[in-house]
Amino acid sequence: MSLALSRPARSAAPGVFVALALTLAVGWLLVTIDGGQLFSQSTTVSLLHVAAGLGLVAVGQTMVIIGGSLDLSVAYVLSLSTLVAAEAMNGRDGALLPGAGLALAVSAAIGLLNGVLVTKVRINAFIATVGVGLLLKGYLENGYDGPAGKAAPALVRTLGYQRIGPVPVSFLLLLAVAAAAWFALTRTRFGHHLIAVGGDPEVARLSGVRNDRILVTAHVLCSLCAGLAGIYLAARLGAGAPRVGTEGLYDLESIAAVVLGGAALAGGRGGVAGTVGGVLLLASIDAIFNQLEVDAFVKQVIRGVIIIAAVAVYARRALRKAA
Repeated sequence: MSLALSRPARSAAPGVFVALALTLAVGWLLVTIDGGQLFSQSTTVSLLHVAAGLGLVAVGQTMVIIGGSLDLSVAYVLSLSTLVAAEAMNGRDGALLPGAGLALAVSAAIGLLNGVLVTKVRINAFIATVGVGLLLKGYLENGYDGPAGKAAPALVRTLGYQRIGPVPVSFLLLLAVAAAAWFALTRTRFGHHLIAVGGDPEVARLSGVRNDRILVTAHVLCSLCAGLAGIYLAARLGAGAPRVGTEGLYDLESIAAVVLGGAALAGGRGGVAGTVGGVLLLASIDAIFNQLEVDAFVKQVIRGVIIIAAVAVYARRALRKAA
């Protein structure tokens, strides 16, 4: 077995779930003192809906970050996919599958472009994906003034609002995608190669790994996840929304969730379970702040402090292990 195939994925998933449990406990206490109810069905459903959209993007972001890359175009890919899906469906159930397929195909093409720019043209991932994102932003701003197209009613009912008990179908979709990504990372050659490329590209190359092919695949998967999130948001909103991705900060929020889940931005370490924990942590903080009616500016400041603190803790642990 080559060295590239022998490196296991490492993440801090238990830590983020401990933080999640503490956050929910403290939040429940504060909301109860304030006279509210944190764990009501409506609050829980809303929390899981938020987690579903962000989680789909974050799972894809996990792939590229583990590979030592990054994707800052996901917010625009998400917005574009809502429009492609809604316009192709145009309110017709018969166009549900073609519309969703077209949105995913467009998303995959953007991911392929990102991957080629990073691996073949040798542009830094930050610059390449920001550049692609700006191209998409220009198209969205020049082509659309507001919502466009209509999602198929069946999609709206099923993916947008249907629940199994208190659990939205969209959150079950997130769990299915996360399980598939976990399997790909831990049980397939692609996953082991991706971890090896993120850990040490040169060692991976010398071990026979085709680094470029692996990273391109990771970028395509990342954009597909963003496209799937766009289809979900089209169902949730009932129409395409050209600014839903940027207004929701899905690019930065997805990276924050991955980092909170214990992934290293340098690559080679991370996991889907930790990412899902990070997504639930961010969604829980949002739910708690909404219940407490915290000012939006203060909310963002506190979220920033939490993310910085989490990154600092992981960095200190890494330094101790290295020593």
